[in-house]
Amino acid sequence: MSIINEDNSKVVTIKNLNLRGISDIILDDISIEIKKGDFFGIIGPNGAGKTTLFKCMLGLNKNYSGTIKVFNKEIKNESKEIYKRIGYIPQSNSFDHRFPLTVKEIIDLGALGKEINKDKIDDLLELTGISEYMNKRIGDLSGGQQQRVMITKALIHEPELLILDEPTTAIDANILKLFYKLLIKLNKEKKITIIWSSHDLDAVNLLSNKVACIYKKLLFHGRSEEFFSDENNLKKFTESAMHIHIKSYHH
Repeated sequence: MSIINEDNSKVVTIKNLNLRGISDIILDDISIEIKKGDFFGIIGPNGAGKTTLFKCMLGLNKNYSGTIKVFNKEIKNESKEIYKRIGYIPQSNSFDHRFPLTVKEIIDLGALGKEINKDKIDDLLELTGISEYMNKRIGDLSGGQQQRVMITKALIHEPELLILDEPTTAIDANILKLFYKLLIKLNKEKKITIIWSSHDLDAVNLLSNKVACIYKKLLFHGRSEEFFSDENNLKKFTESAMHIHIKSYHH
């Protein structure tokens, strides 16, 4: 029987992460641990620091103090090799209908520098359900279809970790169920660890096994059912959203 090294089960370890802006604190002493196979939801109101947290995790923002390890390697010092193990989909920006690239061309961009077996690509297209769009221009697709194309592009490298920042903002309500089914499939069947942020608390409750609630500080970190079954946690979330709303109103 093989013994699993505990460290190998940690995909992301964040310790005492602090990040200051010019006039305020953006992230304040955040510590989070994400394990292999987690479907990890990050929730918090707009302006809570979720996108900034993702950028720090990906080494795109290095102005923080504290440590972030991804696959047990300090992300600040990491070479490009580690990025092959991560798929990242930033906040959705719908493509203009005049955008010239076809879906196939966008998928090919994701495969740059890597020899990928055609059967593997076909399997992936079937999984994400975009085979029929390959020759269409990306700008002619709906928000939900575009998002599935971006997920396909991110999955071409067969990442072990998929990071999605507000992935459902441009997706029509009718397509949401299909989209969520795809994420569950990727997590359960392909064993991809998923970290995602969403304002859809019902979806986070349904899909995620663990959750972190942040508003600059870490308000909660633990199992989803623990968060959603405690009215005090939901109250904290609502109060932080109200605080941000009032602050932006006064500005």
